[in-house]
Amino acid sequence: MKPVIYQLLVRLAGNRNHSAKPFGTIDENGCGKFNDLDDHFLQSLRHFGITHLWLTGVIEHASCTDYSKFGIEPDNPLVVKGLAGSPYAIKDYYDVCPDLAESVDNRMQEFAALIARCHDAGLKPIIDFVPNHVARQYQSDQKPAGVEDLGQNDDKAKAFSPQNNFYYIPDQPLNLPREVFDLQHVKKTKPALFIENPAKVTGNDQFSNSPAISDWYETVKLNYGVDYLGGKTKHFDPLPDTWKKMLDILFFWASKGISGFRCDMAEMVPVEFWEWAIQRVKNKYPEILFIAEIYNPRAYQIYFEKGGFDYLYDKDGMYDTMREIMTGRKPASELTEVWQNLQGLDRYMLRFLENHDEQRVASPQFAGNPMAGIPAMAVAATMHKGPVMIYFGQELGESAPDAPGFSGDDGRTTIFDYYHVPTFQKWFNNGKCNEELLSEEQKNLRKQYERLLKLCQEQVIRNGEFYDLMWFNQSFNDFEKNKIFAFLRWDDSVFWLVVANFSHYESQQIRIRVPKHFGELARIQPDIKLTTIAIVYQTPLPENIPFYVLAESGLEVVVNPLNYTVIGLKKN
Repeated sequence: MKPVIYQLLVRLAGNRNHSAKPFGTIDENGCGKFNDLDDHFLQSLRHFGITHLWLTGVIEHASCTDYSKFGIEPDNPLVVKGLAGSPYAIKDYYDVCPDLAESVDNRMQEFAALIARCHDAGLKPIIDFVPNHVARQYQSDQKPAGVEDLGQNDDKAKAFSPQNNFYYIPDQPLNLPREVFDLQHVKKTKPALFIENPAKVTGNDQFSNSPAISDWYETVKLNYGVDYLGGKTKHFDPLPDTWKKMLDILFFWASKGISGFRCDMAEMVPVEFWEWAIQRVKNKYPEILFIAEIYNPRAYQIYFEKGGFDYLYDKDGMYDTMREIMTGRKPASELTEVWQNLQGLDRYMLRFLENHDEQRVASPQFAGNPMAGIPAMAVAATMHKGPVMIYFGQELGESAPDAPGFSGDDGRTTIFDYYHVPTFQKWFNNGKCNEELLSEEQKNLRKQYERLLKLCQEQVIRNGEFYDLMWFNQSFNDFEKNKIFAFLRWDDSVFWLVVANFSHYESQQIRIRVPKHFGELARIQPDIKLTTIAIVYQTPLPENIPFYVLAESGLEVVVNPLNYTVIGLKKN
């Protein structure tokens, strides 16, 4: 199967509370639970065309909610972003978030039951592995017997030691950003002063005891044996202690039945660790996927070939270019350069328009119109063999309105606050998972996404070859290269013509030509007649078209604004 990944933040997805109090507590604004993602919900996703479910925010992270009566040490709000906290400030690698359990004492059992339900529904569950940094107050109270905690045996007098788990700034205490003390959730909770001496290095490689408010000040960086202040020299022999501890964590979660790890900020961890760790996990669990969040195209090749990742984020190329096209700042023809720059890695790139880090397509900070995602998603989903992902609510036109708390009104769905996702909550409908509360526009949008996701499993999209038509067509006067992107997916028996129109307002009536070069490649004789099949198309088509006509004068197609068409052409 072509992986079709659905990302959701468990904390928000199952929430039935409609309260939208800024900086609201878990009691005021509610919180989704593992048990909310029941059989009916999961079957609904599977029917929608989803193959993999990325459960975000599963592992226990720092939070302002007090679970001390359950034996969980409270966190200081000065080093927590928002009342709910960031899912990427891990507090205990061997536990799940207590917010997500109906019975806190049975939280791991409730998580295990969700994983079992996913498999029963035909969905492959993915969780985050956050290897680069942890919460400043990291402390595992659920680690297995015999496991030493991160930093437990560190020599804190040394700025760097290959056997330390953290980096230190000796003889200097941590100075938190001044702005932290003015945050509303901090004023609300009135915490005691947070003391860290010596200061640990901040998660985003800030080797200073005074991180800025824009830094990942709530996290500390893990040490994989790279001496950053000593010329980035590598000390991998003997094996750094952090390597062993993180491999044990990977094995712990793999044993829970998950199907994959989305590896947060993978390129901030040396590729040598990934080469060593992924191979060992796959020797025992060969089907587990490793997906790298990576933003440096120069590192793609080495993290795939040497690191051993199955898939890489296509953020710097596809997402960034697609966003510029969707907002009219670049011509659609620039997508050609995107795939060419990948140098053959197309089938290993994870493509998306939204995730927890990015602004919603429908938000005024992005496109301001959910329909802008349709032609873009058509290209992202069908262009190559690699996986595609959508973020919960994207298929309903979620625009992330308002400022829920620590996360401001920035077009993103909050990962820091107790809140809800309005459009998704309408579809979730207290667990009914139906369309009765949706507007006609939302129903139509969801149907369009469903159709696209199901097209992904057609043989020619899953396994067929790709042929870019832009180089041949954009020089003709009857072709619009700024708003149209056209390509073929093909195999021995059929080829599909995919044409996307990124114009917000204008239908495009254009001719698409298929060059003789493609005919030679696909072994199609010039006089052979091709039967046309309207896969996604409303306008009447000629029943047959000779290939030489397709090459010389082309096929006339009409594509509505913010839409796409797919036409099949089959050899007689």
